[in-house]
Amino acid sequence: MRQPFPTLSSRSAVMRFALIVPAALMMQGCLAKTALDVVTLPVRAAGKAVDVATTSQSEADEKRGREIRQREAKLAELERQYSKERARCEGGDAGACADARETYAEIQAILPTVPLEPR
Repeated sequence: MRQPFPTLSSRSAVMRFALIVPAALMMQGCLAKTALDVVTLPVRAAGKAVDVATTSQSEADEKRGREIRQREAKLAELERQYSKERARCEGGDAGACADARETYAEIQAILPTVPLEPR
């Protein structure tokens, strides 16, 4: 004798089926994307390694400009220090005279590395 309504076990089977079919369809897209990611991973890794290993011309120019600005800042700092030491030296401080000579030597060492500004 057949029951007019489905039993609890057949309802749960229908519910499981109703959940599994859409989930399986959605998983196909995920699996395809994962497969694509796995296949393209070595290519992306190699490209990243090349980017890290090489320096573009603009990056090299930026680095050179930054180094020049740092040397110019150091030169300006040494020139201010030299001026103060010379003033103290002219006031009779022998230690300041020795310091001024050392500072002047540092200035002379840095000067060739700082490009001249065109006028």
